[in-house]
Amino acid sequence: MPEFAYSAARMNGKTVRGKMTAADPSELRRKLEDEKSLYLISSNEVEARKSKPMKAKALASFCRELGMMIGSGVPLIRALNIMVQRDINHRARDSYVKMHQDLQRGLMLSEAMEEQKGVYPDLLVNMYKASETSGNMEETCKRMAEHYEKSYKLKQKVKGAMIYPIILLCVTFVVLMVVFLVVLPKFFSLFEKMNAPMPGVTQFMLNISKFLQNYWLFVIIGILMVVLIFKSLLQLPRVRIAFDHLKLKFPGVGKLNRIIYTARFARTLCSCYTSGISMINSLQNTRKTVGNKYIESQFDDMIADVRNGEPLSVAVGNVDGFDPKLPASILIGEETGRLDSMLEDTADSFDFEAESALSKLVSTVEPVLIVLMAVIIGTVMISVILPLPRMYNAVGGQGGM
Repeated sequence: MPEFAYSAARMNGKTVRGKMTAADPSELRRKLEDEKSLYLISSNEVEARKSKPMKAKALASFCRELGMMIGSGVPLIRALNIMVQRDINHRARDSYVKMHQDLQRGLMLSEAMEEQKGVYPDLLVNMYKASETSGNMEETCKRMAEHYEKSYKLKQKVKGAMIYPIILLCVTFVVLMVVFLVVLPKFFSLFEKMNAPMPGVTQFMLNISKFLQNYWLFVIIGILMVVLIFKSLLQLPRVRIAFDHLKLKFPGVGKLNRIIYTARFARTLCSCYTSGISMINSLQNTRKTVGNKYIESQFDDMIADVRNGEPLSVAVGNVDGFDPKLPASILIGEETGRLDSMLEDTADSFDFEAESALSKLVSTVEPVLIVLMAVIIGTVMISVILPLPRMYNAVGGQGGM
C-alpha cells in the first residue's frame, strides 16, 4: 500500500503535515477525517525506497521451511509466527514479522511480500501469486527452495573459483610495490654513485622505481578514479549492454558465461512453467534472472515471437547469448510433450557443464598467473644483477689508478 505525504487542516484552521498509508487519495481523505478529524488540502505519493534484497541462501531457507510447515497442515499465519521465533538474522526476522502482520490484516502472502519493496524478487512473488490461485502452495515452495539452492551453489562455485586468482594478483601487486618502493631504490642509489653505465632493462626499472617513489599517491588515486569511472559508465544502459555483450565474446570466459546464463534461464523458465504460469508470463519473470543486460534486451523480440505463434525453440534460438544446445533441447521437449522435464534436465546439464568449465578455467588461469608473476620478479632480479659486473670493473679500474 503506498504512503502519502499530506497537508491537512484542523477545525481551527491550523495546518498539519504528516505521512499516512492509503490505497489512493480518496481513502487518504477519508482516513484523515475519520481517524484524526483533519481535512485534506494536498497530498503526494512518497516513492517507496527499495530495501536490500534477500540473498539466494536466505530465500531457499524461507521457501523450504514454509513448504514443510504448509505440507504438515500448519496454517500460513501460524507458520510465519513459528519462523519468527527461530534463530535467524535480524533482517529476515524483521521481514517475517512484517509479513505476519500483513497476513493478519487479510493480505495474501504474495501481497505481503510485495509490500516489502525489493526484499523478495519478482519471480518468487509471481510464483506464490500463481500458487495462491492454483492451490499448490506446498509444491511451489519446495520447487522454489530447490531453485534458489541451486542458484546459490552455482554462484558460490563461481566466487570460489575466482578467490585464488584474485589473491595471487593482490599478492603480486603488493610484492611489486615493496620491491619498487623499498628494495630497488637501495640498489639503484648504489649504482648511480658508481657512475657506471647501466643496461637498458636496469634503466627502465630505475625509471619505474623513481616514478612510483615520487607519484605513488597519484598512482593510487588514478587507479581508484579509473574504477569509479568504469562503475559509473556501467550504470548507463548502452554501456552496460555493450559490456555484457563483450562478456559473451571474451576469449576463455565467454563460453563459461554463456553456459551460466543458459542454466539460469532454463531453470527459472522450468520453475515458472511447471507452476502453471503461462509461457508469456514465464518469459517475463525469467527476464531479470539471467544476469546479462545484452540478453535481456532481446527478450521483447523473443516474447513477441512466442505471442505471434512461433515455437519457443525458434524464439529462443534467435537470442544471441544462449548456448546452441538450449533451443535443440526445447525442440525435443515440444515434440515429445515433455517441455517441463526437458527444461529441468537441460538446466541440470548446464549446471554440470558450468562446474566443469569453471574447474578448467581455474586450472588454466592459475599457472598463467604464476608464470606471469615469475616473469615479472625475474625481470626485476635481472635488472639488479646485470650491472654488477660493470660495477666491479669500475671499482677495479678506480683501484688500479
